[in-house]
Amino acid sequence: MFAGRVACKMTFSMCRPFYKFTLRKRLFQHKWMTFATNTNISKILGIETSCDDTGCGIVSTDGKLLGEGLFSQQKYHTEFGGIIPPIAKSLHKEHIDNVVNDALKSSSLDISQIDGVAVTVKPGLQLSLAVGVEYAKKLCSQYKKPLIPIHHMEAHALTIRMLEKVDFPFLVLLISGGHSLIAVVKSVDSFLLLGKSYDDAPGEALDKIARRLKVFNLEGMEGLSGGKAIEMLAEQGNYNAFLLGEPLLHQKDCDFSFAGVKNSARQFIIEQEETFSIEGDQVLPTVNDLCASTQFVIAKHLCRRIQRAIAFCQLNQLIPNDKQSLSIPIFRWGEQDSFLL
Repeated sequence: MFAGRVACKMTFSMCRPFYKFTLRKRLFQHKWMTFATNTNISKILGIETSCDDTGCGIVSTDGKLLGEGLFSQQKYHTEFGGIIPPIAKSLHKEHIDNVVNDALKSSSLDISQIDGVAVTVKPGLQLSLAVGVEYAKKLCSQYKKPLIPIHHMEAHALTIRMLEKVDFPFLVLLISGGHSLIAVVKSVDSFLLLGKSYDDAPGEALDKIARRLKVFNLEGMEGLSGGKAIEMLAEQGNYNAFLLGEPLLHQKDCDFSFAGVKNSARQFIIEQEETFSIEGDQVLPTVNDLCASTQFVIAKHLCRRIQRAIAFCQLNQLIPNDKQSLSIPIFRWGEQDSFLL
């Protein structure tokens, strides 16, 4: 019955490719394909500045990580309860040169030995992205290297293939502080989007709920992301203590909505603060239960959407029937990582 409802409500017209390649990217992609078809192994330097961390990795076209460098901005932004784009941009500019040099040093390579430079061009914070793109363009111009623009959600979807053998097509769920989507990965540059968030990403909702709960006033929570703090506090809580409403129960598709969870949690927090006469920086005695209940409803919402996506793929034969197993990299709330199904 469930599968039948999915088939009736979901059609291929609802599935959007989550990135349309521009002519400019096609030209760059053509250059990249010369690496992929060359019998020699090429070395690519990648730059990532889409949000609050400055990252650089050097990989070979046979899938090996040769070197990496990272500067985390988390301790700077935690003080403000969230990422401040101008501050993120400033920190990227200050540290990107050192990060790239660290990656080259750890790989024992010189920039002259690099065959191409890849850089995240979307999605992300525009101020942050601009720092990485400008730096990559400068490297390419100075050392006469091809530039490879990268959509970082596509990159997340493909990362699993660096860790283990996963054949196309496969279903992927990507959830992080800024994004949530389910897609069928058909090939390196072909994706079928089954669902995405209407509003907040799960990590964003958790960060805002953590700030409203004032969890950072608790001992041991200093310097953590909101999602991580909620996860730790939830371990000592009862996830059935507060019945937060699960969003989109009557909408038969694979899209997400986490703003409703955030608002539902806020209402419970207000009620609890009135019950316990909470003032100023005081933290609710029921904070563990609220964290557990919040985490539970978000996990349940994700699982329901995944179940619907799997059923849709089976009904429309998008995924081969012999793909029975699940491959799930380690994930913790608040980290930018991904699940793979």
